[in-house]
Amino acid sequence: MEEYKLTMRSEADTMYLAQNIESEKFPNMVICLYGELGSGKTVFAKSFGHAMGIDDVTSSTFNIIKEYNGEMPLYHMDMYRVDKNVESLGITEYFEKGGVTIIEWADLIEDYLPEERLDIKFKIIDENTRVLILTAHGDEYVRVCEDIL
Repeated sequence: MEEYKLTMRSEADTMYLAQNIESEKFPNMVICLYGELGSGKTVFAKSFGHAMGIDDVTSSTFNIIKEYNGEMPLYHMDMYRVDKNVESLGITEYFEKGGVTIIEWADLIEDYLPEERLDIKFKIIDENTRVLILTAHGDEYVRVCEDIL
């Protein structure tokens, strides 16, 4: 497990990071996003999707799981409103469908997350500044982080 700390000074910085990570994507990649409301999780997900050729990624608060077709499938999950019936959603099946899974509010389903994944924690510093802590679980994710940083 490796940890990397980055300071984002604008929304554009977050968008740039998402696009760089997207360029290193691989089948069954899982990215878990953590942070309070308004910290940049959805900006990251939208920018990642945009880099995959998907322009309609939206906050999926009312649909827990949204599937998009781009260069490879993108599975965008928002666990903010998830209830106790997590198992009925079949979340873990998405981790092996050959696409990229991005999970907002991943802390709410920690028991279901794969061992190998990229965690990104968003910390609000001020109106424009965020500190992002990237934690790579597994060699493939360490490589992704080292290639983009």
